Formats: sequence, C-alpha cells, structure tokens
Amino acid sequence: MAEEKHEHGKMNIEVQEKTFDAFIRAVSWGTGICLVALVLLYLING
Repeated sequence: MAEEKHEHGKMNIEVQEKTFDAFIRAVSWGTGICLVALVLLYLING
C-alpha cells in the first residue's frame, strides 16, 4: 500500500466550494421567500 504523507492545504477543494456557495444561495433565497410569504399573509389576514 502506498504511503503518502498528508500536506495541509494541498487538497483541491473547488467542488466543495461550489457546493457550499450553492447551498448558501439556496438558503438565502429560501429565507427571502419565507419572509415575503409571511409579510403577504400578515397583510392579507391583518
């Protein structure tokens, strides 16, 4: 079995960064949609 020493900071994390960015974007949009829906419900039923 090949033994390779781990070098901190050498791993390619481009895919993880893209996934995290997409997750943050989705959470931001979801939060915004929920807030708009709550405001509209308040205005309609208020």
